[in-house]
Amino acid sequence: MNLFDDAIKNSVVILDFGSQYTQLIARRLRELGVYSEILPFNTPLKSLKEKDPKAIVLSGGPHSVYGEDSPVRDVKELLEMAPVLGVCYGMQLLCHQLGGKVTKSDLREYGRNKISWSKDSLVSSKVEKVWMSHGDVVEKIPEGAKLLATSESNHPAVIKSERYLAFQFHPEVVHTENGKDLLSYFVFDFCRIEKNWDPSQIYNRIESKLAEALNEKDTVLCALSGGVDSAVVAVLLTKILGRDKVKCIFVDTGLLRKNEFNQVMKSMTDLGLDIKGVDSSALFYERLAGVSDPEKKRKIIGHSFIDVFKDEIKKIGDVKWLAQGTLYPDVIESVSPNGKSVTIKSHHNVGGLPENLNLNLLEPVRELFKDEVRELGKFLKMPKEVLSRHPFPGPGLAIRVLGAVDQDSVKTLQDADDIFIEALKEKELYHNIWQAFSVLLPVRTVGVQGDNRTYEKVLTLRAVTSIDGMTADWYEFEPEFLKYVSNKITNQVPGVNRVVYDITSKPPGTIEWE
Repeated sequence: MNLFDDAIKNSVVILDFGSQYTQLIARRLRELGVYSEILPFNTPLKSLKEKDPKAIVLSGGPHSVYGEDSPVRDVKELLEMAPVLGVCYGMQLLCHQLGGKVTKSDLREYGRNKISWSKDSLVSSKVEKVWMSHGDVVEKIPEGAKLLATSESNHPAVIKSERYLAFQFHPEVVHTENGKDLLSYFVFDFCRIEKNWDPSQIYNRIESKLAEALNEKDTVLCALSGGVDSAVVAVLLTKILGRDKVKCIFVDTGLLRKNEFNQVMKSMTDLGLDIKGVDSSALFYERLAGVSDPEKKRKIIGHSFIDVFKDEIKKIGDVKWLAQGTLYPDVIESVSPNGKSVTIKSHHNVGGLPENLNLNLLEPVRELFKDEVRELGKFLKMPKEVLSRHPFPGPGLAIRVLGAVDQDSVKTLQDADDIFIEALKEKELYHNIWQAFSVLLPVRTVGVQGDNRTYEKVLTLRAVTSIDGMTADWYEFEPEFLKYVSNKITNQVPGVNRVVYDITSKPPGTIEWE
């Protein structure tokens, strides 16, 4: 059940033309207090009209308006419905269809760029750093439009008419200096939309939708992972439905962080949840034996979770729903429901439930981003130590042990990762970082420890800063900190004789290695 499957009044519809940044547009608009939803670029006109959007955004994308397979739709019919914002490819589509001219450029504009505003600047600065990603350029703007800014190559970068606004750059990414101000101008000044999105409104909406969907006698099985998302879902459902209607299951897969099972059981019990811990580590290790491919690992773990839940359902009795903490980024990276965005990787908790489970799937935060879930948790008065935990993947350490998974490798990774995380807390760095973890590589190197030759594994440290996990930059530690952690790991963790640090951003990499 999707709790956000119908439009909220005053919402913004974002039509996805294939940009990997499309989700960021939605995130930024929600940060401004305006609900936005992403739909495929070819959503039927009738369906759009039924949603009665107060504004429409045409996203960017990797295509050319002249490409045979490029995503296209009639922008004139959209303009009749609501004001339109064109971003990158969206701007080119507007210009191409409204009488302007779009051409191939010998000088492509990718990455950081600068735009120069005319006297009608939409922000306080005259020159602004922006993030561009396009090959085609607008050579001539449509009649009736006004040129507000140009790029370093002297191409139109911002145009405006009575009915539309367009940027030849990405205001949604953090690299654009005043991007949030520009989006704010569009929704509040250009479209006159009122704020309609905050934690209290999210909670009220979920509460009302649950009342519509669930019978008073329905029991919900809530799958806890130990992370923020499932914890918020469990507390949320327990508050709305009552403790007797929400049965929480925390499965020890053997792939959790060091001491995590006992820590989570205590913290969830302290939150007043009806929780049961299930040790199924032997099952997971048996099924993962010899499996190296990350996609196979994810699917095996997903199926194993289902089998464990089947057994627990028999013990509980009449269960109607399975609740889990699926997030919007999980959905985006697993499938391509919106336009032509590329699938990044599958997530074990995305894709529905097997029919023989005989349960309805309940995903109350499926359309939310991580920071929105944290804000919802604050609204529910959940403790900071639970909400501030770094994200942890559903498959656990199985996707942080690269190659085949066994108990010895997991133990090595648990010990090393615990040293890393405790060092972050000790040096008061933990809360400066979105996510930090260790990865054990299937690579051995020669080392010297205590005058002896060693041939042991390589451990990678990973730490990133981010707002929502859709993009991320690696965290710049002081050399002394990395030296401290490296020495401690190589001295105290058997099986590791080399530590390296990952300095890859997202994109081009993902945050997790698998």
